[in-house]
Amino acid sequence: MSVKKAGAQSVQFSNPPVIAGFASVAGKKENEGPLRGCFDYVSDDSYFGENTWEKAETFMQKKVFELACASAKTEAAKIDYVFAGDLLNQCIASALAFRECRVPYFGVYGACSTMAESLTLAAMAVDGGYASKTAAVCSSHFCTAERQFRFPLEYGGQRTPSSQWTATAAGCVILSEGGEGPFIPRVTTGIIRDAGVTDVNNMGAAMAPAAYETLSAHFEDFSTDPDYYDLIVTGDLGKIGHRALIDLFGDDGLDISARSIDCGMLLFSSEKQDVHAGGSGCGCSASVLCAYILREMRSGRWKNVLFAATGALLSTTSSAQKESIPGICHAVAISSERGAL
Repeated sequence: MSVKKAGAQSVQFSNPPVIAGFASVAGKKENEGPLRGCFDYVSDDSYFGENTWEKAETFMQKKVFELACASAKTEAAKIDYVFAGDLLNQCIASALAFRECRVPYFGVYGACSTMAESLTLAAMAVDGGYASKTAAVCSSHFCTAERQFRFPLEYGGQRTPSSQWTATAAGCVILSEGGEGPFIPRVTTGIIRDAGVTDVNNMGAAMAPAAYETLSAHFEDFSTDPDYYDLIVTGDLGKIGHRALIDLFGDDGLDISARSIDCGMLLFSSEKQDVHAGGSGCGCSASVLCAYILREMRSGRWKNVLFAATGALLSTTSSAQKESIPGICHAVAISSERGAL
């Protein structure tokens, strides 16, 4: 049994990978929200200079990877593995983004949990000695997601109050075996949790139980409690899912409300931007992590953060066949000090 395995679902890294660089890309609406001015690259054009929205998403991944490499002061050719994903069928935006890059590529899909899943795998590769530098990249685009999962934008369908707005955004983190930090000392891999929710317009309700179970497993595996972390950031539960998560922990006698926030609530202003329950899409948590959370950690605001991205594992086919929506959550601990956790 590996000494790195901790409890049932977690891993404690022997040589915590270093977050050497990171970057974020966002669209016009995202830059009009609470994180205005925090993104590394913003386009007021939803096409990002391309002729389709799908090609725009590929451009976003190319751009954010380029910027993150610059942030880490490394060349793309020195990245040993890229772990990348998006919401499109067969992760095509990611595949097209890296088809000419000549970097070994893993396509990753975890719906809105993709950034935490990619970070987990990228960190395992570095800590395991299989790579000296890795990249975790993911994106989403409002228009590509609407076209694939819902209706063409021209349809003008009404959105329910529980629905969330898919972010047009991308994030990339470069991990290295050496550097000043922040560090990733431990991770907890989620187990699929199906709460029986069938409403595709209420993904927060579908994902909240998965977030609760993964966070609970993390605390149990490491014999710690929520108070250890300065911040527990989920993504993307939105207002409804975040409230449900707080209530679930409240039933255990734990109040996490003072230190828990959600990327879907941070990216947009639900009162001013008409996004209903908040943001979603794997680019939401990725961009919030890179544009806000990691920047604030480097400034000294937070020492220990638990990043727990959540995903609703549905497809248009499963929804048409009346399947319920399985949820998943992966948790990644980030610390400003190598031996803090």
